[in-house]
Amino acid sequence: MKDQKASKFDFKGVITALITPFKNGKVDYRSLQRLVEHQIKNGIQGFVINGTTAESSTLSELEVQKIFRFIKKITGERIPLILGAGTNSTASTIVKTKMAAALRADAALIVTPYYNKPPQRGLVAHFETVARAAAKTKIILYNVPGRTAVNMTAETMIELSRVKNIVGVKEASGQVGVVPALRAQANKNFIITSGDDLTCIDFMLAGGDGVISVLSHVIPAELTRLASQALKGDESAHLEFERYKELTQLLFIESNPIPVKMALYLMGIIDSPELRLPLIALSSHHKIKLKNELKRLNVL
Repeated sequence: MKDQKASKFDFKGVITALITPFKNGKVDYRSLQRLVEHQIKNGIQGFVINGTTAESSTLSELEVQKIFRFIKKITGERIPLILGAGTNSTASTIVKTKMAAALRADAALIVTPYYNKPPQRGLVAHFETVARAAAKTKIILYNVPGRTAVNMTAETMIELSRVKNIVGVKEASGQVGVVPALRAQANKNFIITSGDDLTCIDFMLAGGDGVISVLSHVIPAELTRLASQALKGDESAHLEFERYKELTQLLFIESNPIPVKMALYLMGIIDSPELRLPLIALSSHHKIKLKNELKRLNVL
């Protein structure tokens, strides 16, 4: 198998898995613009749109298209935009991946099929089928067993890395030990990025390429700086990151993106912490803990 073609973007560094701000049941584009501009100003190197953090399961196809086009107008060609396109139906995933291509997304992020729990050979068949059907679209695999109830093994990722347009993986299992195996055996251009904020610095120190992050909403400049150190092999990044461990844990104290929306609201970046049911606003006692930690870190 030939090496994958060099991409205009390498999908490395800190990429934010963007929330979708809501107000009175509708997408709040004023808050979204403020958030995107704040992120770019503070060094964020890309965005995932319509991912888990965006509440993708409650967004309509029309809303996804409008959000993507809105963000693209702000970012232009400065940073990559990755569009979430995965479902637990191969046919539906193909449709959504082709939509990502039509919107001119730089890549499609495709999660392992959830709920129906395919075996590893089913995962291989699923991703190979999608990749063939959308052969001109760059695909990033997304392994998040805490959400999907299926874990993609290193062997499966290695096999899929040899598919021409599968260019990387967002590995959100928190298993840093998978990195050396992928680095040694996957396609040499395969991007190995973390999807777990708590272990992301160790992931990069182990040979990973970056993180697709929730934490980066709140401390974009700080996380970008620490990631840069880690990507250079600077072990001091691990100790420095300890300062943000409590904040990271609080951002997942209830289901993501409940806490991060509250944090952004408290920071004055979005006008409302509103979510769509079945998600609901952060509980009052967790809000107090989060607010106190943001103050301790001088974020507020």
